Amino acid sequence: MLIKRKLTKIHTPQVQPGFLGPGHIARPVISGSFSESDPFILLMDDMLDKKDDEPVGGPHPHAGFETVSLLLEGEMGDEPHKMKSGDFQIMTAGSGIIHTETIKQRAKMRLLQLWLNLPKKARTTVPRLQELSFENAPALSENGIAIKLYSGSLAGLNSPIENYTPLIVADITIDPDVSTVLQIPANFNSFLYILAGNVKVSDEKTKLNEGQAGWLDLLDNAVQSDLQLTAGENGTRFILYAGKPTGDRIVSHAPFIADSAEDIQRLYREYRQGTMKHISTIAD
Repeated sequence: MLIKRKLTKIHTPQVQPGFLGPGHIARPVISGSFSESDPFILLMDDMLDKKDDEPVGGPHPHAGFETVSLLLEGEMGDEPHKMKSGDFQIMTAGSGIIHTETIKQRAKMRLLQLWLNLPKKARTTVPRLQELSFENAPALSENGIAIKLYSGSLAGLNSPIENYTPLIVADITIDPDVSTVLQIPANFNSFLYILAGNVKVSDEKTKLNEGQAGWLDLLDNAVQSDLQLTAGENGTRFILYAGKPTGDRIVSHAPFIADSAEDIQRLYREYRQGTMKHISTIAD
């Protein structure tokens, strides 16, 4: 049975001030309730144009989920875990971890950071850090289509990243007026975030334009489905996110995701008491 994916929602995230102060703007790409976006909790499109040497950011805790980071432009972090343009990183916060995001000098960057829910059975797993450089990410370029795959499997490519929650993340460019069909699991919640140009999904008359997120219909079927795409007259570039819903309820408060309010309180106690380790102690 042929399953052709269709658009069900188009969201245009609005610019808002970022937490790093002047020069930082952010777009919240995911809207609506978690029951609709599962396994995706949030996705921020952060743009920073820092014009001074005053340090911003700092250490902070996370627990109960994974941060999935794709650096589109610039550099961030310190050695040995420095990221440059096109690099990818998944930090599994799991049972609780502290990490540091401090920018000490002038910088210009663009970062997509996703919060990905962990299945309930893996909520308190041991924290870990996985990194995949732009150079080492599986890629293909043929017939006017270029794909850089960071997580999961797509178009015959397979990422070395290990997932608790099945996840596809791919940076895809399609030349002007070129059409293609990608196969993704029908039961993966999926959306495209358009970085440049525009693209038409399936036989829809409406095009997804730069700065928009387009969500696909979700089916209760584990078979592969067809994602039919046609680039506009100027081509397109977008990030494809597709993940299998966990079906688990979550309680969210600030930097923590948990099963209950009691778990949130416990995590705050552990952080205040200093029992959470820094990611640098477990990353190597």
